[in-house]
Amino acid sequence: MDDTPHIARAFLDVAASATGRRWVGPTGDDDRLSEAMAQTTGLPAPVCRILVRRGVTAEGAQGFLAPTLRDLMPDPRSMLDMEPAAARIVAAALGRQKIAIFADYDVDGGTSAALLITWLRDFGIAPTLYVPDRIDEGYGPNDEAMAMLAKAHDLIICVDCGTLSHGPLAAARGADVVVLDHHLGGETLPPAHAVVNPNRQDESGDLAHLCAAGVVFLCLVEANRQLREAQAKTPDLMSLLDLVALGTVADVAPLVGVNRAFVRQGLTVMARRQRPGIVALSDVARMDTAPSSYHLGFLLGPRVNAGGRIGKADLGARLLATTDPREAQSIAERLDELNTERRDIENQVRDAALEQAEARGFDAPLVWAAGEGWHPGVVGIVAARLKEKTNRPAVVIGIDGDTGKGSGRSVSGIDLGAAIQRCAAEGVLLKGGGHKMAAGLTVARDQLEDAMARLSDLLAKQGAGDIGPADLKVDGLLMPGAATVELIEQIEQAGPFGAGAPAPRFVFPDCTITFAKQVGANHLKITFGDGISARIDAISFGAMDGPLGPMLMNHGGARFHLAGRLEVNEWQGRRSPQLRLEDAAPAS
Repeated sequence: MDDTPHIARAFLDVAASATGRRWVGPTGDDDRLSEAMAQTTGLPAPVCRILVRRGVTAEGAQGFLAPTLRDLMPDPRSMLDMEPAAARIVAAALGRQKIAIFADYDVDGGTSAALLITWLRDFGIAPTLYVPDRIDEGYGPNDEAMAMLAKAHDLIICVDCGTLSHGPLAAARGADVVVLDHHLGGETLPPAHAVVNPNRQDESGDLAHLCAAGVVFLCLVEANRQLREAQAKTPDLMSLLDLVALGTVADVAPLVGVNRAFVRQGLTVMARRQRPGIVALSDVARMDTAPSSYHLGFLLGPRVNAGGRIGKADLGARLLATTDPREAQSIAERLDELNTERRDIENQVRDAALEQAEARGFDAPLVWAAGEGWHPGVVGIVAARLKEKTNRPAVVIGIDGDTGKGSGRSVSGIDLGAAIQRCAAEGVLLKGGGHKMAAGLTVARDQLEDAMARLSDLLAKQGAGDIGPADLKVDGLLMPGAATVELIEQIEQAGPFGAGAPAPRFVFPDCTITFAKQVGANHLKITFGDGISARIDAISFGAMDGPLGPMLMNHGGARFHLAGRLEVNEWQGRRSPQLRLEDAAPAS
């Protein structure tokens, strides 16, 4: 008897594409369910394929395509400590007490802080904003800052941090501390008035997909409920959803459940251009179309992050909270400059890290690199690049003196945060924590090799060493003539797309390339068709740095299967379908 596990046939028989990946398409069951859904609902077949692969039934299709906050909003009180946290914030607001907000230096921390600052403004309160310096203070609360804030404030609210900060929160003597966080919790909680965190160890995990901005928003929902019960005025919350959307997408939170509604509704709010900071940032980023999750993740998010990475840590939160268009313009321009500097620094560290990691080997359970003087503000981005290249958990560390500060990124199914937290508990790391897909750490220079070996062992036990090259998952075939602007707009209704809900990827089979041109330093632009229907333009970013670009540039009239994600290209008032090309294979 043959006990060899059955491996499904590669989609279009593409076992090794131009980028070395195996294409995996819908199953037979997916196809049957898609056809049945199309007949029942009247929706286009490509849309039905997407819904089926998301686990949506024909009965739930219309609800999924039009998600509402009312239908998807969880009860804030389902989270532990939510009622006392909101009650303490309400008491401080009504009592006009002195409030400080201690926020992380990334987009999630900045949006979380801006949510609270904007909400408290309705009560005539201007809270103190404190964002630690990444290099001098590191992540999260520290003893000195918390003791200083406690002397001058009645309440300190820690956002996107604080769950593991036992010592610093104990140092905040004389002030109450409320923690609104989402990072993985430890076995014990810090000494605080309330710790609201869907990733506390004693939580159900039902809301583990929330980022900190989502947690803060739910806390404000509960605060408004308590205010209504007290017959007090309640600030407008719907207008804050642009901040929640930005934090959710930029922090790579899964776009499932209520996060879908947060982002969908938040994009609608953002399109009204009513928040000076986001308007100014959108303008310096040269956004000339309605905002999408792509804009949040790749244009706005990196610029907000730039202040915390290599500039002044509080710039992002100040930008998002300001009501002054002139101040917003000034901060946005500074963040844009810092983002350019960040890219230059990132490129230098990335090249060095890739070379070092490749020499060490890309097939280990953990891919890592460490370097003298590598800027701590870019190690997380470079770790993400290593992870994408190798399909392995990756850690990149910048060493300064006797210690190194690093950041890690993980792949699906491997809990990097728990492994790093275990290393910190065992003492091989000085400090460490995070969540499944991203984490930070501090390590002694003389412990570096041992710490990475131990971390690699822990990840190997989770199966990180057995992961092969990432398959390219596709949602089905599409002919060029069917790829219309109208279809793309219908597909967008199944979004927003991002982490946990990737944009659908289609294959255009057996196509001829009629035009190919290198664009910029390493991008490729092509036009293709099947010889029957309309031709489509495609763009492939970075294609010339790998095998994909040269293969298509030197096509010699050959025919190819082309895989990618559809988008609407807007140019000089004209809207046309365009393929964001990701991969190709000869059509043999």
